[in-house]
Amino acid sequence: MLFISHLLLGALWASFARSQDITLTGSPKTASSASQSVPTGSYVSYTTTVTEPSGSAFTSTGSRSVSGGGSGLVESGSGVTTSTRGSRTIVEGTVPATPSNSASASASGGNSSTLVPPPNIQGCNLFPQFCNRTYSNITEVCAHNSMFDSPGDAASNQELPVTTQLNDGIRMLQGQTHTVNGTLRFCHTSCDILDAGPVVDYLTTVRQWVQSHPYDVVTILLANGDYDDVNSFTGPIRDSGLETYAYVPPKIPMGIQDWPTLGNMILQGKRVIFFMDYKADQSSVPYILDEFSQMWETPFDPTDDTFPCTVQRPPGQTDQEREQKLYLLNHNLNQDINLLGASLSVPNTVAMNVTNNVTGPGSLGFTTSGCTSLYNRPPKFLLVDYYNRDNGTVFQVAANHNNVTYDRPCCGLPTSAASQGQHRLLPSAILVALVSALAIVAF
Repeated sequence: MLFISHLLLGALWASFARSQDITLTGSPKTASSASQSVPTGSYVSYTTTVTEPSGSAFTSTGSRSVSGGGSGLVESGSGVTTSTRGSRTIVEGTVPATPSNSASASASGGNSSTLVPPPNIQGCNLFPQFCNRTYSNITEVCAHNSMFDSPGDAASNQELPVTTQLNDGIRMLQGQTHTVNGTLRFCHTSCDILDAGPVVDYLTTVRQWVQSHPYDVVTILLANGDYDDVNSFTGPIRDSGLETYAYVPPKIPMGIQDWPTLGNMILQGKRVIFFMDYKADQSSVPYILDEFSQMWETPFDPTDDTFPCTVQRPPGQTDQEREQKLYLLNHNLNQDINLLGASLSVPNTVAMNVTNNVTGPGSLGFTTSGCTSLYNRPPKFLLVDYYNRDNGTVFQVAANHNNVTYDRPCCGLPTSAASQGQHRLLPSAILVALVSALAIVAF
């Protein structure tokens, strides 16, 4: 009977959250650096790299172990390619950095790149300087649980839909998947809490944006909530049309120095990079990259507002292994709340003006600078909730560490639940339901 009451309370909370504009009060929990629900699974390690020669077949000289289309662009094999549209230079080959420029960029604590004005007028991921910079040498903002943007729902992590996110400058999209009746869906912890629909629908929307933005590179991080076989993902990716744009790395795993420039990815038309946290197998599906053999993360779902920049996943890696990987900073502060005895963890929206800010203890800017000092390079990705709060300060943080000027307007406007036609429970109906639930508990 107690189990039934908890289920009812959980359902009631979901309904209540959808019917209200939720505001949380109180201070964040600081007893630990992350919540107790840290995902865990098998981690892939390689004794040597696996290389892909010209063609589609993979060859391996080592072993793998498991523990615990840019429309209108011109391709060239020379590495220096020019494509023009009218009188504008779109993407051009490498612009070498001078020694003094490299030293200046390094000293500033940001991603190193030439400070010589680039020849490109058209930007790559919004900035002309990025066209000749490697993928691993650019810090970008990640929308945590990008697809969970249901207005008024306490389980949401974003306010704006994915098309707006991409328009505003988000270049990594992350989300958790679950399988329901044979269909892969984006759901927050459970599809009973927040169900954002089939994966193929969301990815189709992303493909439409990618197709209409031929000079942008987008990364998608799939959190495999049910530890499904990697082949379960190929159908939705193929049917969405994104398989055409999927990047296949020339070696496994990719080291920090192995990544191509954005310009190269754009010219090749392979502008979407898929990562998966658990159950990826690149020998079976080459375009879904195993996250933790090529990228590490700071503590998951942090509740500590000091955001320690420690390595949490994968565990047990050496300093040498860490230095060869990209890394992702989890900077989404969570709040544990109690509703009629049930404990829930939701985004701490009260502290958002601090969490997503450029300066001050607990801010994204402060933590990113600390990580940069600790590891001698900025994070590749800055994972955040509600990226649009405070007029896009998260993008300013990324720009500061990329040594570029951020002067774009931000951000799109959220849509109310009423305008989306969502059903809302009347307060009286909620009260009656709560009284009924309490009566069952007492019984």
